[in-house]
Amino acid sequence: MTLRITWKRALLTLFALAVFGMAVAWSGAINIAASSGHWPVTAWFLHWTMRNSARTWSTVQAPDEPLDDGGLVSAAGHFARSCAACHGAPGAAPSPVMQGATPEAPDLAATAAEWSDAELFWIVRHGVKYTGMPAWPAQDRDDEVRRMAAFVRRLPGMSTDEYRGLVGAGLVAATPLQVAGPMPVETCIGCHGADGRGRGQDDIPVLGGQHPAYLAATLRDYASGERESAIMANVAVALTRADIDRLASHFAALPGLPRAQPMRRADAPEELADAARIATEGLPENDLPACTSCHDGRKRDRYPVLSGQRAPYIAARLRAWRGEETVVDARKSSDTMPTIARRIPEDMIEPLARYWAAQSPEAGQDRR
Repeated sequence: MTLRITWKRALLTLFALAVFGMAVAWSGAINIAASSGHWPVTAWFLHWTMRNSARTWSTVQAPDEPLDDGGLVSAAGHFARSCAACHGAPGAAPSPVMQGATPEAPDLAATAAEWSDAELFWIVRHGVKYTGMPAWPAQDRDDEVRRMAAFVRRLPGMSTDEYRGLVGAGLVAATPLQVAGPMPVETCIGCHGADGRGRGQDDIPVLGGQHPAYLAATLRDYASGERESAIMANVAVALTRADIDRLASHFAALPGLPRAQPMRRADAPEELADAARIATEGLPENDLPACTSCHDGRKRDRYPVLSGQRAPYIAARLRAWRGEETVVDARKSSDTMPTIARRIPEDMIEPLARYWAAQSPEAGQDRR
């Protein structure tokens, strides 16, 4: 007798399978314990699926710019605090507790070379479901993602000394589990340096000489999510009010930025004359107010001092604020700066940044 396959029988079979699957799930017979591990075929299938997904989606959502290996200090500090417990680091084994996960996190020093730049960017930005690999907490900060992906790309050839040099003294002696706890000053100097000058990194601002009230407000904004940065939020959220006040006072008192004394337009070098005009007079034809209307040094408790800040940092922040017309400021610091930044002519961003950087005199200038 030949069994005829009809739509009715096919649907009944699918329904029966669904009921059976729900019954098995309801019974609790499936062992979800991490200690049970995966069958080899299951582990292979899941990893194969992940690789195919990363390859496909990294092509669809490729980074707009190349990986940024010019900001490895901030990426290394974040890696030490947030990633090394699972993945290990040069000269540091991963936490045995974290390695008890199923699947356990891979040793990136051994596996990072297997992925393309676009795939690393995509994985760092979006994470991987069911693996414990989280998405980047600040989805609008592709600049941070590019730096972290560049850092991971370097891990296979990175020595212990190089890693410790990038991380800095603040986190070198800590184990991954110890790093998870708050260590206010030590944690901050790993990126910002003991002198508050940012260890020469273009993506890290100079903090020394800023007003303590401004620095404290900034930390609170990072902790609350008002300003968006995975790196800063991860540190700020663990700080108490007393920690924040102490850190703000500590870094504000360090050598770094002087009291802002903007250069007069007539005194500016010829190539910076137009930038000086924007800084001190604005562009009325563009409805662009002067930078000094806020950043003149007399409102340091509310606005950052730009005089002496690194030119690459200022330019990068202005470009991040510009974004697309429909994109809100990546740091969510206000509704004002995105509008201001979009009114600055593109060809004036670099000169304007250089102009403000040139306002900082040598050490010894009055910092009252």
